[in-house]
Amino acid sequence: MAALLSFITFVVVALTLLIIVLLAGRPSREKVISTRLEAVQKAQKRAGASPELQLIRDELLSDIPLLNRLLLQWSSVSRLRSFLAQAGLQTRPGKIVLISGVLAGVGYVAGSFFLHNHLISAGIAVAMAFIPMGVVYFLRRRRFRAFEEQFPEALDLLGRAVRAGHAFSTGMEMIGEELTDPVAGEFRATFEQQNFGLPFRDAMMNFTERMPILDVRFFVTAVLIQKETGGNLAEILDTLARVIRDRFKIYREVKARTAQGRLSAMILIALPPAMMVMLLILNAKYMRLLFTDQLGIYALLLAGFLQMLGTFIIWKIVNFEV
Repeated sequence: MAALLSFITFVVVALTLLIIVLLAGRPSREKVISTRLEAVQKAQKRAGASPELQLIRDELLSDIPLLNRLLLQWSSVSRLRSFLAQAGLQTRPGKIVLISGVLAGVGYVAGSFFLHNHLISAGIAVAMAFIPMGVVYFLRRRRFRAFEEQFPEALDLLGRAVRAGHAFSTGMEMIGEELTDPVAGEFRATFEQQNFGLPFRDAMMNFTERMPILDVRFFVTAVLIQKETGGNLAEILDTLARVIRDRFKIYREVKARTAQGRLSAMILIALPPAMMVMLLILNAKYMRLLFTDQLGIYALLLAGFLQMLGTFIIWKIVNFEV
C-alpha cells in the first residue's frame, strides 16, 4: 500500500510539473532581447562552427522548446550558464536541470519504496538533485587549478613576445596557439573577442568573468593600468609570474604539512555514514527502528544536519587559502 501511494504521489508531481511547463507563457520581449544580447556578448568562436551558428547555439538553453522558454524566465539561468562554461562543459543548462529533476524523482520513489517514509524520501530527493551541480563544481575547481598552474608559463610567453616587439594582442594569440587548454582556450577567446571588434578593456573584463581567479584579476588590472599610464609591460608580467610561482610553492608546502590533518578529517567525516551502513548490514532489524519510529526519523534528520555542519567546519579548518 505504501509503495502504491508513493508511486501515485510521484505520478501526480510529474503531471503537475508537466502541466506547469505546458501552461507557461512565452517570455516577455525584454527578457528575450536581454538573453539574446547576453548570448551575443559571451559567444565564442569554436573550431568547425561559424560565429553565426555559434551565436544561435549559445542562445538556446535547452533542445526542448518548452523547457527553453521556461528557463528564459529564470533570472539565475545566466549564472548557471557561466558556471558550466567555467567548468569547461559544452552542456546546456536545460540538460543539467533535467538530470537533476530525474535524479530527484528516482531518489524520492526509491526512498519511499524501501524506507516507507516520505520525509526521508524528500531529503534523499533533494540530495540527489544536487549531484549534477556537485560534479560541475568539482570540474570547475579542477579547471581553475589547472589554469592557475599554467598561468605563469603563459605570462612568461607573453612577456617574451612583448620584448621581441610583438603587440600585446599578438602575444595572446601566440599563447592560444602554443600552450594547452584551459589557458590556451581562454587567451584565444580574449584575442578573438578583441579581433571581432570588442574594445580591449571589455575583452579583458570578460576574461575576468570567465576566470574569476585572483591572479587573473591582478593580471588584467596591471595590463589596464599599464595601457593608461605606461610602463615596462614585460617587467610587470615577469614580476607577476614570479609572485604566482612563489604562491604555488607556499601552497604546496602548506598542503604537505597539513596532509595528516586532511586525512584525519576525511576519516572523521566518513566514520558516521560507514558505521551506519555497517550496522544496517550486520543487524538491519536493530537499525530499522530509526526509519520507522517518529523519534528515530527526527534523530536521523538531526544527525544528518550535524554531519553536514561538522563536515563544513572540519574542511574549513584543514584547508588554507594561500
